[in-house]
Amino acid sequence: MKNKGLFFEFFLAILVLGSCASRRTVLQHPEHGKSRTEHTPARGAVPRSGQMYIAQYKDIAIAEMNQYGIPASIKLAQALLESGNGTSYLAREANNHFGIKCGGVWEGKSVTRPDDHVRDCFRVYNDPEQSFRDHSQFLLRKRYEKLFTLDKNDYKSWAKGLKAAGYATNPRYPELLIDLIERYQLYQYDRPEMSYAGKEQREEKVEEIIQEKESTEPPAKKDTEELKSAVAMVIYEVKATDTLFGISQQQQVSVDQIKQLNGLASDEIFVGQLLVISK
Repeated sequence: MKNKGLFFEFFLAILVLGSCASRRTVLQHPEHGKSRTEHTPARGAVPRSGQMYIAQYKDIAIAEMNQYGIPASIKLAQALLESGNGTSYLAREANNHFGIKCGGVWEGKSVTRPDDHVRDCFRVYNDPEQSFRDHSQFLLRKRYEKLFTLDKNDYKSWAKGLKAAGYATNPRYPELLIDLIERYQLYQYDRPEMSYAGKEQREEKVEEIIQEKESTEPPAKKDTEELKSAVAMVIYEVKATDTLFGISQQQQVSVDQIKQLNGLASDEIFVGQLLVISK
């Protein structure tokens, strides 16, 4: 009888422990066991399209940085802004990610789009890499030469220097670039100079290229305004309570205009997304 009593008490204890374990399982947080990537993006999260764009083109930006000293973070941020994360008409149909116009001596393919004039001529590239290279060549001009004396990992000075040199008329342009760089952590792709001698050698090489371009290019091509209008876009950052219709009413533009400028196929927008309102 004593053994039966002990067995009964043991059996009862097993039942109690099993019940507690079951209760603990029931009381676990519904999100328990999920990875962070399964959660709804938090406020300020970057839109997926931007992340995909960076993954696709970061190696090209790094190669251009190694060649000319333009921070990869700066080139990627400019491309994100000017191509609408690669969804603009020029990026999709012309591989033109920086809005470079035909200029006086362009002999390649071209497409006409309304910009400063109803039928402005824009360059069509064989691939995006050619567009990134041409953007580097565009910056190798007298008006931008001071930028190349900056460290190639000093993205803040580059952002401010581009505005000062007349690349953009939007007073928030440096802030927009810096915001994108820090939002997407694009600075991780920048590389400091290995040595002061290496920096000097790179500056001398760039200066030679600029001087050669000045002396050999025809006057029509020297006029940077013929090649690219100064960036004067209005940018809006999407907030948690925003809808595309609400933004259109606030900014006094149509929903269709916002969708066209940003290559949006639907009314879906993301918190933290930078929308081009006008160019």
